[in-house]
Amino acid sequence: MDKYLDIIKNSYTGYWNYIKQSVLMELNWENYFYGLIIISLVVWGLEIVFPWRKNQPLFRKDFWLDTFYMFFNFFLLNLIVLIALSNTAEQFFNDILGLVGLSVANFQLFDINTFPYWVRLFVFFIIIDFVQWFTHTLLHRYEFLWNFHKVHHSVKQMGFAAHLRYHWMEPVVYNSMKYIPLAIMGGFTAQDVAIVHFFNITIGHLNHANINWDYGWLKYILNNPRMHIWHHAKELPEDRKMGVNFGITLSIWDYIFKTNYIPYNGRDIELGFDGDEEFPKDFIHQEIYPLGKK
Repeated sequence: MDKYLDIIKNSYTGYWNYIKQSVLMELNWENYFYGLIIISLVVWGLEIVFPWRKNQPLFRKDFWLDTFYMFFNFFLLNLIVLIALSNTAEQFFNDILGLVGLSVANFQLFDINTFPYWVRLFVFFIIIDFVQWFTHTLLHRYEFLWNFHKVHHSVKQMGFAAHLRYHWMEPVVYNSMKYIPLAIMGGFTAQDVAIVHFFNITIGHLNHANINWDYGWLKYILNNPRMHIWHHAKELPEDRKMGVNFGITLSIWDYIFKTNYIPYNGRDIELGFDGDEEFPKDFIHQEIYPLGKK
């Protein structure tokens, strides 16, 4: 037990120091704090210059709520629970494997660090994106998970910061699903993660932005605002009630598995979900949902 308590303590201390170093600009270029700010300002600037919904206010509905979500989920949530939980769960899993004479290395199919750099980056990105696409479909398919995912779908006007409005349980689910493929791939560097993460943040911000883009023929590969707005549509056909357009960064998975859906220009469609009128409007009650729901 002392070992796990030490892991929790060291996780909090280490991550708090990381946040301080980020804010004080004591890190190299892989500084997520200022990286997130720069990406957000650039995409917000594009929304201002090239608005798709021209009557949507610059400070749209829930703009400040989503801005808070953006920093809370990206930084503070890790400090409060995720880093300690992740490190403790990893050690517990390794200890269980050790009882039967195994280790994570026994599940490793290949060491991604032996690949040429760009191949390593590409394989890492593709595998992680597919796992996230699959996990996203589960969030819509099962009521238990959907209750958490409702927070993200409570957005009523799309904008860049809506990208990071999500329930604290979502990263727990996503990170759990990514653990096995990461173990199979073997080690990877912090630089690899940073490059992929910054790219994913940029595409995710653009997907939720008030911008009329689809990247031409690349729309069949990259998720885009014209496609992703239909993922947030309140009204869908009966055969699509479980959701559509689940792509995180790549849209190709939706085209491969026939979950793509763009029936017409979705600029003015109503966003949300059935019963969202009764859904909590403030941060605290959204975070503790479904506890206390009517």
